[in-house]
Amino acid sequence: MSAVPQIRTALMENLKDLHLPAMRECFEQAAQQAEKETLSYEQYLLQLTQRECESRRRNRIATLLRESGLPREKTMANFNLKRLPLKAARQLKALTDGGFLDRKENLLIFGNPGAGKSHLLCALAHELIAQGRRMKYTSCTMLVQDLLVTKRDLRLSKEIKKLGRHDGLIIDQMGYVQQSREEMEVLFTLLAERYERGSVLLTSNLAFSKWEEIFKDPMTTAAAIDRLVHHSVIVELNIPSYRMEEAMKNLDSAADTSAH
Repeated sequence: MSAVPQIRTALMENLKDLHLPAMRECFEQAAQQAEKETLSYEQYLLQLTQRECESRRRNRIATLLRESGLPREKTMANFNLKRLPLKAARQLKALTDGGFLDRKENLLIFGNPGAGKSHLLCALAHELIAQGRRMKYTSCTMLVQDLLVTKRDLRLSKEIKKLGRHDGLIIDQMGYVQQSREEMEVLFTLLAERYERGSVLLTSNLAFSKWEEIFKDPMTTAAAIDRLVHHSVIVELNIPSYRMEEAMKNLDSAADTSAH
């Protein structure tokens, strides 16, 4: 039975004033269902509040995903977990609860080009966002350029503070770019400021022994590595390039086709 017009209008206004859009949208249908199933007032109210909570959760996750800058296609559903070494697969399983973010631990993923480091890290970040975690994705190149601009505009500390609001800062492809000394300095400043305050999640195809190519100076390199490794989980993906594997499959397929 529908609410009388005056009651419906007043209820709609109240729900609008209280910022309860999901309840405003479904209260009439839910009332009819409650009447049909002879639900108690409490059960009806529980249904309405559950729908509002679920709607807010979905909206929050959509906002977190939009703000994260993560590539949308790099999810667990699109990642071949069978390619992972056994140890890496176990580490990934342990990381998905997000506890390492609470402990301000870093996640460092190393491996050959094409091993799937970026995809794996992004896929994990998607899972963490679904739990309500605030993540921020950027490539090392873009991050350094953004930090240089803020330094020039005397806003570097403000930008680092802004990045600090995220549970996890993802720095993809550390070491692909040959940094200048100025670029190295802003990157080191960020890592030093974030130390024990928030998690850094990064991928690199360079072993620590080659990080002097990034930071230029042995002392700075040692200090950067020390801060990253102190509280960290290190995942090694020493597996063949999936791009190379795909290329070989395509070649084999083309060879089979031409043979017939």
